[in-house]
Amino acid sequence: MLREASLLDRQGRVTEAIVVYQRALSLWPELPNSWYNLAILQRKAGEFSKALASYQQALDRGVPRPEEAHLNRGVIFADHLRQDGEAEREYRCALALNPGYVPALLNLGNLHEDLGSREAALAEYEKILAQDPHHAQALARIANLQAVTGSDDRLIQRLREALERPDATAADRADLGFALGRLLDACGSYAAAFAAYRAANAQSRASAAPGTGVYDRGYEERYVDRLIAAFPAASRPVAAPAATPKPAPIFICGMFRSGSTLIEQLLASHPRVTAGGELDFLPRAARDLLKPFPESMASVSADRLAALGARYLDALAEIFPGAQFVTDKRPDNFALIGLIKTLFPAAKIVHTTRNPLDNCLSIYFLHLDQRMSYALDVLDIGHHYRQYRKLMAHWKGIYGADILDVDYDAFVREPKPAAARLLSFLGLDWDDQCLTPPPGSAVKTASVWQVREPIHRTASGRARHYAREMDEVGRYLGDAL
Repeated sequence: MLREASLLDRQGRVTEAIVVYQRALSLWPELPNSWYNLAILQRKAGEFSKALASYQQALDRGVPRPEEAHLNRGVIFADHLRQDGEAEREYRCALALNPGYVPALLNLGNLHEDLGSREAALAEYEKILAQDPHHAQALARIANLQAVTGSDDRLIQRLREALERPDATAADRADLGFALGRLLDACGSYAAAFAAYRAANAQSRASAAPGTGVYDRGYEERYVDRLIAAFPAASRPVAAPAATPKPAPIFICGMFRSGSTLIEQLLASHPRVTAGGELDFLPRAARDLLKPFPESMASVSADRLAALGARYLDALAEIFPGAQFVTDKRPDNFALIGLIKTLFPAAKIVHTTRNPLDNCLSIYFLHLDQRMSYALDVLDIGHHYRQYRKLMAHWKGIYGADILDVDYDAFVREPKPAAARLLSFLGLDWDDQCLTPPPGSAVKTASVWQVREPIHRTASGRARHYAREMDEVGRYLGDAL
């Protein structure tokens, strides 16, 4: 039975593998490794409470390396259930068992960053360097939290020296290179910064798992065409619940690095809105529950879609009990607007936009997961951007009244009028708190530090510093500019 479950897992048949593990453990419950493996699968399936319980069973039954189980429980609390206090407790349990356990130190440092505790995060990363002075990821994270005075700053020299180490892996060089690029950009060494980012993206591609890291322009174009074909007009709504659901979702989407985190923080400052962050329910549903998506939309039953919408709302209620409105700020949900409007016909879509060249440059300068392979090359980013614009034009053609463009550049120039327009679109009354993010709020995106600064315009027009490097992208984008 365990061999069967393992085979199903390798084949990507997660739900079936879970069933086999559960059947085996009902007969032989004293198998801590199997509880651990079941928990991994339950997390993949989005069954977070069940995964926590299975990890606990593994711990109770003496799983080897229990610090790993505590670490994984902490990640679920932090990333999926937004229970940061419980996450910290789990990381500290892991460190009590193994004080030098680097993954727990990294995750604890990252949690401190999410909460805006810079010094606490630095302390955790310094603990890693104390036991391993050449730990690339810890050094890179420290560099991302520091300011420099010039291109000859000692921290920049440390990054360069680490990059030259013969034992540095491609993943190490990617981490270090992105950190180096940030510091060089900050001190105005723009040509050197772009060169550092170009090398970092190349190393990121070299470190990618098989099957990732290579962007297929033809596939991207076909996927956009398939989405347009699957949703040629406003979808027939599924059966709505008898009462207005609480909490109700507010969808924020657009290109990555287009200002979505700033807009979410603005909305989360409103007393009726809770920040949900980048929820993965809908992408996972499209990938696993509605496959082959989007072609499945032609035959899927209304009852099944209604059940899927109910599951989504139940998940919001579990993670954010008592919330009235919850933001779902998954930028690439722009590809799923047809699905969103099918499940929730009354849903409002907040579409964040930004100067295209600034947007493309910011993506290139961010160390994204290699599965977002377009981000590793500036021309591929330009191609992805054009496909995104094509798809958004289609969605606006059929759902235009329920989609509001929020221009990041206009917002940072004059925040109050843009904020008032946004709140009016969502049916929310004006509240003066909306221009002041709440202190101590968790931010779980790459903009964790930027959104904690006062609203400013320094990121608008950033591409002008890289006019030569971005010239080809600008010509490729053409009318998209």
